[in-house]
Amino acid sequence: MDRQGRPLPKVVALLNQKGGVGKTTSTANLGAAFARLGKRVLLIDLDPQSNLSMHFGVEAEPTQPSVYDLLLGEDIDAASVIVHARDGLDFMPAVTELALVEGELAQRPDMQRTLERAVAPVAGNYDLILLDCPPSLGVLSVNALTMADEVFVPMLAHYLALRGLEKLLETVHMVSQGLNPRLRVTGVLLCQHEQQSLHGRAVVDEIAAQLARYEGTGLPWDGCAILQPPVRRNIKLAEAPSFGQTIFDYAPQCPGAGDYMQIALHQVERWWPTEAEPAPAAKPRAKRAKAASAVAPTQDAPAAGA
Repeated sequence: MDRQGRPLPKVVALLNQKGGVGKTTSTANLGAAFARLGKRVLLIDLDPQSNLSMHFGVEAEPTQPSVYDLLLGEDIDAASVIVHARDGLDFMPAVTELALVEGELAQRPDMQRTLERAVAPVAGNYDLILLDCPPSLGVLSVNALTMADEVFVPMLAHYLALRGLEKLLETVHMVSQGLNPRLRVTGVLLCQHEQQSLHGRAVVDEIAAQLARYEGTGLPWDGCAILQPPVRRNIKLAEAPSFGQTIFDYAPQCPGAGDYMQIALHQVERWWPTEAEPAPAAKPRAKRAKAASAVAPTQDAPAAGA
């Protein structure tokens, strides 16, 4: 419970230090899916590229406070940073100046908890908070990990993406050992997936095999699974932001919309099992699309859009 006696929200960081893997697309469309399932959702843009606003067609006014102001300002009301996007869905926008925050926060005591403290006054208004992290493992990402309960790792089924996952898990392990013992990596979110690709299938198999090795170890990624279904490559997902729309506004019957809705529904069943609702009807998956299935560092090594 927060100070007003409200239940605390579930907080999930979407994190990958590699850019172009679908972090922002997934943050926006998962947020929209959860909102359509009746959840009160807040999205926080921690990426200086500030692309999250594009998915909602919302142009922040010049006087609109941003996450930059929230992190550095001492008298900024968190509620003043919130922009209403859709029914049940709000977001806190970023600006390019957010890239300068890391140097300034690094000089502050307990700087890793700046985001958590700043958002606390409004957190109880929501069921779920999704953090769109920058493509780095710096101060902003550490702030997100310190605040989060869980981490989803958006990634492509490419060999180099596997290698980058090891470094990410090292950072998660470091944060979980001190700043946030409750932190867990619970899902690998495959984006732009091509099941018919031999390379893609081989990488997915390696991800699944590596994850299986850590079951029962008690490490922060023990129990991590590939979120089902993988989000198939779909041009509609790329087109939607240019129209200021989520995939559910732009093409609600396309495969991408169905994939994100199914992922959201599975998480609702996991997080709020007594409240799960049936997902809205969507076009059936193409016959050729099949379910897919992360790499962790060796157990001896502590483990650390868009």
